[in-house]
Amino acid sequence: MIQVERTDFVSVPVTDLERSTRFYGETLGLTRVEGDGSWPEFRLGANVSLYLMDPRNIGREFEGPHTASIALRVPDVAEARARLEAAGVAFEGDTFDTGVCLMALFRDPDGNALMLHRRYVP
Repeated sequence: MIQVERTDFVSVPVTDLERSTRFYGETLGLTRVEGDGSWPEFRLGANVSLYLMDPRNIGREFEGPHTASIALRVPDVAEARARLEAAGVAFEGDTFDTGVCLMALFRDPDGNALMLHRRYVP
């Protein structure tokens, strides 16, 4: 058994680093972590980063987007969704209320699944 201290980053496969960097930085408004431009990284809260990776940089091919959503916790799902829709982001259906949380599903330019999320029941 191994001891995991925390998750450092989540890798997201992309085909166009410039386009994806603009989407995550400008459209979503995520804070970029300083570093090498060929490996763009964005802060997601206190201890996790989202790391854009062009698979060709490590000798692999883009095999398709992530299909399991990365849940981005926001203070207000409706407000965040409205801002992203105004910026041209298309959502997949209505905001879903599970009885515990709200979820609004969308995708990045390469089709990676993302979600605005807010739990409202402790």
